Amino acid sequence: MTTAQGIGVGRRVLIVEDDKAMSVALCDGFGTEGFEVVCAASGDEGLRQATSCAPDIIILDVMLPRMNGLDLCRKLRAAGNDVPIVMLTARGQEADKVLGLKLGADDYVTKPFSLLELLARVETILRRRPTNKKDEHVECCDFGDVHVDFRRHTATRAGDPLELSAREFLLLAYLVAHQGEVVTRDDLLDAVWGYESIPFTRTVDTHVAKLRKKIESDPAHPRHLITVHRLGYKFVG
Repeated sequence: MTTAQGIGVGRRVLIVEDDKAMSVALCDGFGTEGFEVVCAASGDEGLRQATSCAPDIIILDVMLPRMNGLDLCRKLRAAGNDVPIVMLTARGQEADKVLGLKLGADDYVTKPFSLLELLARVETILRRRPTNKKDEHVECCDFGDVHVDFRRHTATRAGDPLELSAREFLLLAYLVAHQGEVVTRDDLLDAVWGYESIPFTRTVDTHVAKLRKKIESDPAHPRHLITVHRLGYKFVG
């Protein structure tokens, strides 16, 4: 399952667990696999960390003080944060499992569980996530009157907050990372949506059109997100 370097090298995990012994065990286990580990002992602290530390994956207990895991998951998804979430549930909490998945959790593990099982599930989820080494170095970008902080998932236009969805951040990050290059719709589907083919490439066109309305001063005559006829798109800073 693991490599010599560990599955988490270069990745950050947020562990939201109020049981101290469990938290320590998880921190040690993920740390051994090369993850940078951030811990939170309550739901509200977990929400703050999920927003500020930009984790690659969250291990989230359902039963937490000051905001349970289900509410935390709901708030993250409502805010457009699509970071993968693995929920930890007690045996017999079938309703919580179903609700957690409906709220946007990617997987769940029932306590008591094997650390190896949890790591295997995490590895599977991260393997499915689109990764591009070139994109990892794009943390901030300024163009026109727009400033985007990809690490913190924040954006402003002329100093005012700009609301971008999680998908729009990923789309813009990929285009910015390939600034000046023509990026095909298939490339974007693979990198941003995580699959190599789809019968409706209009998905990309629709998202680009929405993004243009937010970042272009004149969306009908874009300066930054340029359409390259029959090929795809190009970002110009």
